[in-house]
Amino acid sequence: MLPIDAAAHSSRWRRRHPVEKAVLGLGLTVAAVCLPPWPGAVFVAVATLAVLLGPARVAPRQLWRAFRIPLGFCVTGAVPLLFAVGGPDGLVALAPDGPAHAVRLLLRTSAASLGVLLFAFTTPVSDVLPRLVRVGVPPAVVDVALVMYRISFLLLDSVARIRQAQAARLGHTTRAAAWRSLAGLASTAFVQAFDRAGRMQAGLAGRGYDGSLRVLLPPAAVSRPFLAGSAALLCGIVAATLVVERYAL
Repeated sequence: MLPIDAAAHSSRWRRRHPVEKAVLGLGLTVAAVCLPPWPGAVFVAVATLAVLLGPARVAPRQLWRAFRIPLGFCVTGAVPLLFAVGGPDGLVALAPDGPAHAVRLLLRTSAASLGVLLFAFTTPVSDVLPRLVRVGVPPAVVDVALVMYRISFLLLDSVARIRQAQAARLGHTTRAAAWRSLAGLASTAFVQAFDRAGRMQAGLAGRGYDGSLRVLLPPAAVSRPFLAGSAALLCGIVAATLVVERYAL
């Protein structure tokens, strides 16, 4: 199991309804995208970090390990804004407003990523997918997503064991050996994926599969106080952004 999935299953908000966490996490994401980068995205990032490290009780080390990957994409997307291609200054030159545009993009995308991580760290995928049928998603699509989600962990475990076996047999000592090990790993994982899929299909057929996977979900009711608190937080961020932007001008 991936660290973020393990954290979601052991989260303090594990028993809360996904709708509550979607309103909070995805609401902060929308606020980061719609509000001005300064000061709106900064307020969103600070509020999201406060919720993650406070009420949600996400470990700072786990949060950083998960956040550094989208942060890398945010930085990669902001760097090209520093340069202008073509023009009187040459083929490639520094853009006049490049640093300002890059900082605004970095603030907005990083704050939005934190909002998505808030939902991911508190809501397991297995709690979300079965409930999508109630909002109109075809059951066949949900079943395929559930099967792929569960089998992916088995394949990741198999890949890790194969890599350990290859390393124990000195399969990564040279570049040529590493390439051979990588090719063997890919072929073995491909064969095992088809084998597991076939066994899963046979198992479902033996259990009378009729085209719908029935999953027992933990009971959860939508908390109105939680939704009211989330709405108050979002409204407070919007109000603070408008006030600061007004007086800054």
